[in-house]
Amino acid sequence: MDKIIEVLPDVKALAQRSLDLVRDKIQASIAQRGFCTLVLAGGSTPKSLYEALAFLDLPWDKIHVFWGDERYVPANHPDSNQQMARRAWLDLVDMPGVNIHPMPTSSPDPAQAAQAYEQQLIEFFQVSAGEFPTFDIILLGMGDDGHTASLFPHTDALQVRTHLITVGNKDAQPRLTFTFELINHARCVIFMVSGANKRSALTQVLAAKGDELTYPARLIQPQGELWWLLDEAAGVDFS
Repeated sequence: MDKIIEVLPDVKALAQRSLDLVRDKIQASIAQRGFCTLVLAGGSTPKSLYEALAFLDLPWDKIHVFWGDERYVPANHPDSNQQMARRAWLDLVDMPGVNIHPMPTSSPDPAQAAQAYEQQLIEFFQVSAGEFPTFDIILLGMGDDGHTASLFPHTDALQVRTHLITVGNKDAQPRLTFTFELINHARCVIFMVSGANKRSALTQVLAAKGDELTYPARLIQPQGELWWLLDEAAGVDFS
């Protein structure tokens, strides 16, 4: 694993650096494999990245978009990660609908929905059951409690090692989420972290030793590249 930490002056610079890096990785993936698989994060920090992506001239038909986690709400709900990305970016470019792979949230049973999305991934990547596909780029954020995707501290989702998708839980509200094992098979993982409220958890996550159950973002140790893009407020201790 190659870990790179960059501290940018502010949120605007963080968004620009993220845009440059994601664009370069998309283009490299298409050049090498003919297409790119990109996993989106929710939350407020990546929204400006998505808005900027909408202005790029990229071969949208060669990009497949997935989500690393999703609140268990309808697709048109204000809290939906899918809706945010569609409004900020995906609905504004000529990306084929079949290239957009949202997590299903209409089933009464989140566990069944997790199984259904896992099966979608198995079929898309044409891997056998029990094998982990390799995404080109996975975007992640981090909460002030050290969680990432919907992998929250001291929750059952952190123990799932043989599945691609599982059910996360925050305040008794279910969410669908990539498992850390799936994330760790990626070619490139990019964290985008901003805000002084993240500084304490970030120090624990990036320490040489620490508690993965208390700070789940520590579990993210991909086989490929690991980028931490931080604004000054969050990353002053690493600048």
